[in-house]
Amino acid sequence: MLWRRRIEPFTRPLVYAFFRFRRGLTLGVRAVVTNEAGQVLLLQHTYIHGWYLPGGGVERGETAETAVVRELQEEAGIRALSRPRLISAHSNEIVHPGDHVLVYRVDAWEPCASNAAGEIHEVGWFDPHALPEGVSPGTRRRLAEVFGEAEAGPMW
Repeated sequence: MLWRRRIEPFTRPLVYAFFRFRRGLTLGVRAVVTNEAGQVLLLQHTYIHGWYLPGGGVERGETAETAVVRELQEEAGIRALSRPRLISAHSNEIVHPGDHVLVYRVDAWEPCASNAAGEIHEVGWFDPHALPEGVSPGTRRRLAEVFGEAEAGPMW
């Protein structure tokens, strides 16, 4: 499925145009999940390079909380046992015009079956102060904010 990464730079404008047409403004969600050892959950997609917080787009008729819970289960096999807590909101205007991203913290969870259907290449747990190579800049900034190393900024 890593062939998706090779075509992603060419398909990205089409995908963004589709979502812009379909949604106008777009809203995405990301989740910060930690385990008992204090490690943070990150994942790699099959269609883009790098490590990211789990998450995705909010669909019509869906709340942002519902979307983050759904995305966690789909992508990472994590079932939230408590209500996700909103941490911050960011504009992703530079990368995707009209897009905004909400970051949630999920404190209580349990493992469950994932149904990523070829979307996720790898899932891993990492020390938030020793992140792996290839963590996306936005993910790195959000983790620094969540773990008290930086103040939350308005841009993704």
